[in-house]
Amino acid sequence: MPEKILPARLALSALTVLRPLLDDPLLAGFAALLRETAGEKFAPERWLEHYSSFYAALLQRNSRAALSDCLLESLLFTETAFSRACAQAAGEAGDILVQAMLHDLAALQQLAELPAGALKAFVLSNAALPATAAAALRALPEWRTGLGGTSVLPPAAVEVAAAFAGCTKWPDCLPQLAAFYRRHGSGKFARYLGFRWENSSRGGVLRGIDTVDPVRFADLMGYEEQRRVVAENTQLLLQGLPANNLLLYGDRGTGKSSTVKALLNEYGHLGLRLIEVPQTALADLPLILREVKGYRQKFILFVDDLSFAEHGEYFTALKAVLEGGLEHRPPHVVIYATSNRRHLVREKFSERAGLHSGEHDDEVRAADNLQEKLSLADRFGLTITFLAPDQGRYLELVEKMAHRRGLAVGKEELRREALRWERWQNSRSPRTARQFVDWLEGRLKLAGPAALAGSEAGISRKDTNTFT
Repeated sequence: MPEKILPARLALSALTVLRPLLDDPLLAGFAALLRETAGEKFAPERWLEHYSSFYAALLQRNSRAALSDCLLESLLFTETAFSRACAQAAGEAGDILVQAMLHDLAALQQLAELPAGALKAFVLSNAALPATAAAALRALPEWRTGLGGTSVLPPAAVEVAAAFAGCTKWPDCLPQLAAFYRRHGSGKFARYLGFRWENSSRGGVLRGIDTVDPVRFADLMGYEEQRRVVAENTQLLLQGLPANNLLLYGDRGTGKSSTVKALLNEYGHLGLRLIEVPQTALADLPLILREVKGYRQKFILFVDDLSFAEHGEYFTALKAVLEGGLEHRPPHVVIYATSNRRHLVREKFSERAGLHSGEHDDEVRAADNLQEKLSLADRFGLTITFLAPDQGRYLELVEKMAHRRGLAVGKEELRREALRWERWQNSRSPRTARQFVDWLEGRLKLAGPAALAGSEAGISRKDTNTFT
C-alpha cells in the first residue's frame, strides 16, 4: 500500500478542470495531509495533527467517515468550467473540456479509493518513530472508502451517485454527470433550491438555504383562485413561455408569502429556484441578474413586504428591472413581491394639496410626481388580491383546520373560542385561525377536553398575552 501515496499526491496536484474542488476545506485538508505524509522533513506530532484534523472534518461532513462519498459530493456541487458548460441554457462541453474531465475523474477516483491504512503504513515504513508515536498512529481511526452513502445527498443527486457506485472507472460515468448538471444546474444551483441575497463586507452574495420552509399548497386553506393564478404564471415560466411579474397585495396574515414559498416545494424538482431579496438590497438587482444569467433553471426573485417611504435608490432599481431598464431582465427570471399596500409608495395629503396650493415651495409638476408614485404597482404584470375573510369564512377555516388535526371539540365551543381569540388578536385571517388552532391543540393535549369547559376555562388575557 505505501506505493499508492505518491500517485495520489501527484493526482491531486494534477487536477485541472476540477481544481476548484481544492477550495473545499475538506479537500484542502486532505491535500495538506498528503503533503505532510510524503514530505522531506517528517514531524510525527505535526502529522498526527494533520491526520486528526482531517478526520474530524470528515466526520463533520459525513458521520460514516466515508471519504469517497464526500469527494463525490464535492464533485457534484462545486462549480467548474465543465459543470457550468453543461448547465448553461445553450451549448455543451467541448472536446477539450471532456478530455480534461476524463483525466480529472480518474485522478479523483485515485484519491477516493486511498485507504487510511496506506498512509499509516507509509509513515511506519519510512519514518523512525518513537514507540509512543507509533502506538498513537496505529490507534488512529480510519475512514471508509467505496461509495454507498447516497442517503446523505439531496434527492436530486441520488441517481447520479448510484451510477458512480455501480461503475469501476469514474470516467465512464461522465455522461451521467453531464446529464445531472444539465438537469439540476451547476454548483450552488444544483445543491440548493432556495437562496437569500445577503450583503457582506465584500458586497452582495447569494447564500443557499439548507432547509427551506416546507409549506405546500395542500397546507394552505382558502384563496384557491389566487393561488391558481400564481401557479399558472409559474408554470408558464417553467415552460419557457412569457410570464408576468406578480404583486401579491392584501391584508396581513392572508398567506401571500406562504403562497410564494410553496411554489418552491411544488416546482423545485422541475428547475424552479427562489431567491429572497431584502428590500434594502434592491439596488443589487442587476448583480443578481448577472449571477443567474444563462442558466437553464428558472428564477423567482422574491421581495417580501414591499413598501417605500419615498423615492430612492431602491424604488428606482426595482422600477428599472420591472420595465425599461438598460440591463434587460432575462426571460427565465420573474419578480414576485408581496405587500400590504396597494400603492407601494407612501403618499401624503400634502402632496395632493400641492397640486393647487399656490405655495412657491411646492413642486411645479406635482401631478407628475404623484403619478410616478402610483405607477410602480402597475409595472407588475398581475396584481393578485388577498383580502381578510369575513367572520363566516374565518370560522370555516378554523373548523377545517381543527378537523384536519383531529381535534375533538364541539362545533359551538370551537366557534365561541375562535371568536374570542379573534377579538384578543384584533385580527381575522388564515394566520389568526392557524395560531388559534395551534393554541387549541396544545391546550387539549395538555389538559384534555376539560380545558374548554365553561367560560372561565376558555381563553384568558394571560393566554393571549403569552401567544401574541
